[in-house]
Amino acid sequence: MLHSTAESDTVNIPLIGAVACGLPTFAEAHIEAQIPIATQLVKTPSDYFLLRATGDSMNTKGIDSGDLLLIKRQQTAVTGDLVLALIDDEATIKEFRHNGNTIVLKPHSTNPKHQPIILTTDFRVQGVVAEVIKM
Repeated sequence: MLHSTAESDTVNIPLIGAVACGLPTFAEAHIEAQIPIATQLVKTPSDYFLLRATGDSMNTKGIDSGDLLLIKRQQTAVTGDLVLALIDDEATIKEFRHNGNTIVLKPHSTNPKHQPIILTTDFRVQGVVAEVIKM
């Protein structure tokens, strides 16, 4: 009989607070908990962290308030990526769209109050949403 433990292998990934799926808010970088995540989802555990989603600006992309977002740390993104963007020390989750000289951070919401954020280079990508974990 072949025994494989690969399916049950997990690593602890830090949950470091909440991030707005709405207007940008500050992402507090303190560890609230260590959450076991399957090693198949996180090839290099130190490259990942978890954030709790708040708000409704990404609800049509399947991200609801309270969901956990597995974020892969990286400073680059391509059009269509769901990114953790830092704008003036405030963090938000939006779809990244590169339009020539501008960057558009696009919400996906049933709530019409959420509008795209149009930027040049005065913000930083902190990471890309690798997985949405429904809670």
